[in-house]
Amino acid sequence: MPRRHSLLWKLAFLQAGFCLLLTWLIWFWGLEVERSTYFLDIPDRVLLADYAAQAEQVWEQGGTPAVDRWQAATRHKENTWVAVIGPHLESLSSQPLTAEQSSHLTFMRKLDWPMSRRLQDELPYVSIDFPRHPANGRVVLQLPERLLPAGLTPWTHVLTHGVVPALLAIMLGALLYRHLVAPLNELRERANALRADDLEKGTRSRVARRRDELGELAKAFDHMAERVKQSLHQQRQLLRTLSHEIRTPLTRLRVASESNLPPAQLQQRLAREVDDMQRLVDDALDLAWLDAERPQLPTEPVVMLSVWEALVQDACFETGWPPERLRCELSADCLIQAHLDSLAQAVENLLRNAIRHSPPDGLITLRGRPAGDCWLLQLEDQGCGVADSELERIFEPFLRLDGTPGKGFGLGLSIARRAIQLQGGELWASRGEIGLCMNLRLPRANV
Repeated sequence: MPRRHSLLWKLAFLQAGFCLLLTWLIWFWGLEVERSTYFLDIPDRVLLADYAAQAEQVWEQGGTPAVDRWQAATRHKENTWVAVIGPHLESLSSQPLTAEQSSHLTFMRKLDWPMSRRLQDELPYVSIDFPRHPANGRVVLQLPERLLPAGLTPWTHVLTHGVVPALLAIMLGALLYRHLVAPLNELRERANALRADDLEKGTRSRVARRRDELGELAKAFDHMAERVKQSLHQQRQLLRTLSHEIRTPLTRLRVASESNLPPAQLQQRLAREVDDMQRLVDDALDLAWLDAERPQLPTEPVVMLSVWEALVQDACFETGWPPERLRCELSADCLIQAHLDSLAQAVENLLRNAIRHSPPDGLITLRGRPAGDCWLLQLEDQGCGVADSELERIFEPFLRLDGTPGKGFGLGLSIARRAIQLQGGELWASRGEIGLCMNLRLPRANV
């Protein structure tokens, strides 16, 4: 399986997004919050603009004496310095500006500018143009203490630079927990369940649906748990079956040894029972070896027609079937990339099974066709067939369906499937025109 790094990129994007969001929060949003606390409120702006309108009206209607009276009243009302300035920065009142007062005009601020104390803890000076004729003059006043914005308070600073970043860090931790710790905890629980022999819980996983390294780990864990479950099931089934199957020939051996059979007949009977036990043990060991070891079988181009002819010759010699009832519709160009011995053993088991379940006058046919980079082979008999619900169960070890004629231990099809799978192929059963059809998909040889 190719190595993936999707989890790495997820974490990288998550951390990059967190850093960018934190930078924006502290720099832009925090700065904006800080600046917004230094602007005048709308009612205060309206109040100061109204002072400029009053001063313009007083200047136009009463001239310098009226401006003197208005300045004095406003200074008394707001308890601050107020001046009405002309277009050339001259005083429109009867009192000219002093040098110190003129210096204040250098640092004047507009109504929509931020307001804060100067370095000498001095209140800012605000310039407000006449509303109707701005070129005729303006009002300049030192901002009253009561109108000065509160600015950035310590609590606001704690909120923007402490609480909100901490919440973002908690969210980042929650996301990391969801993507890393929670799946690992689930895998740990399933590992503990597997250690406690709770195999059913150990084979169910939600993490396996993820498309990252943890998903691959969960899939590998699922595969391991399924393999352990299958191995334990097969071991238990092997012990039960062997104990049952061996008990019967052992009982017949005891009965035969205690009987008064002639020596020749007794020897023949003992040899038959020993052969059955030997075959059972050999098949069980072959299946266990194929299932547990999963050997890497070396493959080579194999002419399927030659394999079939050799198997037919042996089958006809052992069963007495005439060769013409074992038909092959394959041509010599049917080349399979396979391990010769294991392929021959698998096909031999399928052929013996087909002969065992076919009527005495039945016909067994092997046909095939190329399918992409594979060959699709079909071995069909004319037996009684198998129900659709049992087509997959017949490959289970030691399974013999009720009413199945003939003898055997139910291992041939299991061994055949394991051997085909180890060569990168598939073996499954389907219903044929009359009996049962065994389908093999095997890699095509490139020559």
